Amino acid sequence: MGNDEGGDKKKRVVFVTVGTTCFDALVRAVDSNNVKQALFAKGYTHLLIQMGRGSYLPTKSEGNGSLAVDYFTFSSSIADQLRSASLVISHAGSGSIFETLRLGKPLIVVVNEDLMDNHQSELAEELADRKHLYCASPQTLLQTIVDMDLSSLFPYTPGDATPVAKHINNFLGFPDD
Repeated sequence: MGNDEGGDKKKRVVFVTVGTTCFDALVRAVDSNNVKQALFAKGYTHLLIQMGRGSYLPTKSEGNGSLAVDYFTFSSSIADQLRSASLVISHAGSGSIFETLRLGKPLIVVVNEDLMDNHQSELAEELADRKHLYCASPQTLLQTIVDMDLSSLFPYTPGDATPVAKHINNFLGFPDD
């Protein structure tokens, strides 16, 4: 699905998104020196963090022999950032997960363990079991990055809902098209 080693100096962006939530634990984790060094060692050159409603401000950096870091709070669309990313690190929201997978981007989903009824972790864990993405917590993100082999991930293929829709239409008495 992707190459996790970068021998050349072309721009390789890691895009981090927390959606509209506050997920300071994820932003702090990606802003840690160890995580930034691990990403740089994997050949990534830039880290762009969409930090949502969080109050923790990451440390900006121009790069110069290390990972360049920038951040923003919100955008009307993150489609451009997702398309230009070489790796996406995301909260466990289903919209962010499936939008990233449909684009064929390597993905690490970080589960917010502070949420009460964390049903989102079930989706992330199931997709990780199917080898479409990696699943981590803020505490395990560093080790996940160090251990990740993007070539072991399988592309996600959305299901076809046509047979289900036809069955429902037939049941309701609508004619076949």
